[in-house]
Amino acid sequence: MAKKGMIDWEKDSDGIVVLTMDDPDQSANTMNATYIESMGKIVDRLEAEKDDIAGVVLTSAKKTFFAGGDLNDLLKADREHAQQVFDTVTEVKSQLRRLETLGKPVVAAINGAALGGGLEIALACHHRIALDAKGSQIGLPEVTLGLLPGGGGIVRTVRLLGIQSALLGVLLQGQRNKPAKALEIGLIHELVTDPDELLAKAKEWVKAHPESTQPWDEKGYKIPGGTPSQPKFAANLPAFPANLRKQIKGANMPAPRAILAAAVEGSQVDFDTAQVIETRYMVELATGQVSKNMIKAFFFDLNHINSGGSRPKGFPEYKAKKVGVLGAGMMGAGIAYVCARGGMQVVLKDVSVENAEKGKDYSRKLLEKAVSRGKITQEKADQTLELIKPTEKPADLAGADLVIEAVFESTELKHKVFQEIEDVVAPDAVLGSNTSTLPITGLATGVQRQEDFIGLHFFSPVDKMPLLEIIVGEKTSDATLAKAVDIAQQIKKTPIVVNDSRGFFTSRVIGTFISEAVAMVGEGINPASVEQAGSQAGYPAPPLQLMDELTLTLPQKIRKETKEAIEAEGGKWVEHPSEPIVDKMVDEFERKGRSSGAGFYEYDDGKRTGLWKGLYEHFTKPGHKIPFQDMQERMLFAEALETVKCF
Repeated sequence: MAKKGMIDWEKDSDGIVVLTMDDPDQSANTMNATYIESMGKIVDRLEAEKDDIAGVVLTSAKKTFFAGGDLNDLLKADREHAQQVFDTVTEVKSQLRRLETLGKPVVAAINGAALGGGLEIALACHHRIALDAKGSQIGLPEVTLGLLPGGGGIVRTVRLLGIQSALLGVLLQGQRNKPAKALEIGLIHELVTDPDELLAKAKEWVKAHPESTQPWDEKGYKIPGGTPSQPKFAANLPAFPANLRKQIKGANMPAPRAILAAAVEGSQVDFDTAQVIETRYMVELATGQVSKNMIKAFFFDLNHINSGGSRPKGFPEYKAKKVGVLGAGMMGAGIAYVCARGGMQVVLKDVSVENAEKGKDYSRKLLEKAVSRGKITQEKADQTLELIKPTEKPADLAGADLVIEAVFESTELKHKVFQEIEDVVAPDAVLGSNTSTLPITGLATGVQRQEDFIGLHFFSPVDKMPLLEIIVGEKTSDATLAKAVDIAQQIKKTPIVVNDSRGFFTSRVIGTFISEAVAMVGEGINPASVEQAGSQAGYPAPPLQLMDELTLTLPQKIRKETKEAIEAEGGKWVEHPSEPIVDKMVDEFERKGRSSGAGFYEYDDGKRTGLWKGLYEHFTKPGHKIPFQDMQERMLFAEALETVKCF
């Protein structure tokens, strides 16, 4: 066996060369300088020795096949490096093009996840066989990081699947597919379930197809579904940008637009020219600020948080074994489920065992659905359900090393349920509250061990929402915080550690976004413009619509409680300009939100029919306008400034 950088070369007695990617300096293979140098040498050798080669099998020695581009390199690239990025991407594509036009069969033996550049490498192979391994994903998710597949991913998927199928099924959403779904889409050709089968099947295919070319290199090949040069397809083409604009709501998201342009433009030219078009759009995105923001937030920062980056140092790893969940309502039932799924024994306590049983039924239904969809086995479902014990007795929490309270938002009630169990549970148990509004420091006064008390705020539905707010009170110890971060990892939640204040992080920050929008309506700005500004700033739901969903009485309630608390501490309440507008909507116009059938929007049987015309009559000043960008920035900056205060 000969080693060339990160790619091992092994030729068997049949003349089949197995190329095994294995970067010695990383846990996963990425498209870094080591890969580029290694692949260049490998392709040179393949071309030099092709007369003595029957075919090629490309695989990986890692758990994953290939992890994609090197994001560290992309994060450093700016406009000054545009030519360098262009040249590097061009070199990567040239290597893959030489591989697929070698004149010998090339098979990708995909032994694990093949995302981004990993799938692009596989697409340059004539045949793709994937191991149907648990957790394995196949796709081109670059759009989720503000990029596009720049290693030939757009060019090849368009020619393989057609413009529409490639855009909708692979490129614009950045779907990460299980191997079986990738097979259904057409990204791969075969599945195997046994790792030992993978290389054997790949070699069989090489032997059976001694002369292989890519479909798009065959004479007369046409892109499935047509191209803009064909009248039938051209007639539907205007719908593509219109649908995309509707999807992204006019937000500043250049990647989807660039993907659409590269796909359509590239379909009208030859393969090599299409590659250049794709590269140019890739360079534009990679050297821009939007992709850097998204890479940092959604990759580096998120990975840092999920790997325990907020955890205090110097404390041993903690794994909860027995958790007591106080309250078996919607939130308590959901918390019990995720804890059982995380391997904990769960004691689900409510005022009656009947109520607690109803809470357990929630887990039963979720597990039955998971079994019916083939996500887990019946045996695993039964084991998970057996971990949940419904009860009304505090004594059943004996020895619990974690308690999570999920009762009604009342300080007195929360104090009461903790007092019932504090002397029963383990002496060093974490005492967690799922409160969404009440300050943790105040709640902690209801227990003896305030250093063990911490906020663990889940979001509904608990089984689906990935976030867990961890709120540190004035007396919460670092040891307890370390345990809380470990708990989040145990139940596979993303932990956000924030300071103690009303609203914590999410409610508090989202509240400033909504309040700023309502204030603008009160200033006389057209409410439709306010909604459009919110959408185009990148928010998934515009502010007035979101306010209707939350109900207008909720901010009134929170404001009343917060004002009373501030004044009780000797502080002075400062009114926000949005408050009179909310009060007028609720008290004068009796418009409390969607649940009451009337809010900032009109509703017909629960369905939004448009903004309430009374907004224009009572608030809008026809001559009052401010720049559209100012509206967007007011909402964004209000959130950004509030975020700083949360940490």
